[in-house]
Amino acid sequence: MFEANTLSYASKREQYEDLVQQARGLLAGEADLIANAANFAALVYHALPDLNWAGFYLYDGTELVVGPFQGKPACVRIALGRGVCGTAAQTRTTQLVRDVHEFAGHIACDAASNAEIVVPLVKADGTLFGVWDVDSPRVARFDEDDRAGMEALCAVFMESVNG
Repeated sequence: MFEANTLSYASKREQYEDLVQQARGLLAGEADLIANAANFAALVYHALPDLNWAGFYLYDGTELVVGPFQGKPACVRIALGRGVCGTAAQTRTTQLVRDVHEFAGHIACDAASNAEIVVPLVKADGTLFGVWDVDSPRVARFDEDDRAGMEALCAVFMESVNG
């Protein structure tokens, strides 16, 4: 049975480095998308403090559709360009939002969410796969270390997608 490490860290960078290694080990040898996405979401949700949602929105060729996640029930479909997730998907750039109430067009799936980070997921051939979305009830929960760490984690996840 896999068990996420619950350790103290000197820095966020150190914590993300460890989490990347845990994700690599968790996804190694498994090709099933749903299994990997579900375990990845659970790993991140339980390893990082102050989160209230962590999961995937997968691109179906038209819009983003909720995929495996941890947290309260979520919005099922999000149009490209709409909200933080749709913006990340459309621009293919990570969206780091310190206060979601200041983001024009924010979609409030959970009223408790106050900060959000969304990383676009792009396949090796350049096509959009979806987005990785993480919410926090704490304003300014995410910073540049989180951006770098989440992008590194997503690179590991996309290795499992690209085979």
